[in-house]
Amino acid sequence: MASLLTDPLFEISGRGPAPIQNFYHFSVTKSDVVWRWWKISPRIVDRYSKPGELKQSHEDFLDDTWLHSEVRMVFGLRILEYAAALCRGHYDYLEHLPDSLLLRIINYLELEDVGQLGRTSRRFRKLCGSEEFWEQAVHRHCNTVSTEVASLAVEVGWQVDQPQEAQDRVAGS
Repeated sequence: MASLLTDPLFEISGRGPAPIQNFYHFSVTKSDVVWRWWKISPRIVDRYSKPGELKQSHEDFLDDTWLHSEVRMVFGLRILEYAAALCRGHYDYLEHLPDSLLLRIINYLELEDVGQLGRTSRRFRKLCGSEEFWEQAVHRHCNTVSTEVASLAVEVGWQVDQPQEAQDRVAGS
């Protein structure tokens, strides 16, 4: 099953926390962990320093406390824990499924559950709020959709928000 995963399994880039201005890139592939850094400093001593790279196996990464502290300092504990889980073979297959397949799966959920799923991640928020999902949901929950309604939905969107006065009534009660 792991052969279905794409490389890299995970990657992230960003700057170090203040006052550090260095740029970092961290990736986990199927076989290696790669840590790259670029020093960004106005100091003359650092002006000509070259970018660095540390590449190690998953097993070596799991034992490298220095690299753990670097990843945690720059990207946080959650990223470190996620990378360690990947190195232990705990893959998040759901994260690697294509959007089209996830939309098909989401369409089996009740609409209340779709709202909850949309709160779990940016990707699911985007999918659960997409026009494609709402068009499929309207067709699934309505026996027929007239051509007039379909053409109106193309203009204003398949997901229509509640009118402001309805929102105000709910908020006031």
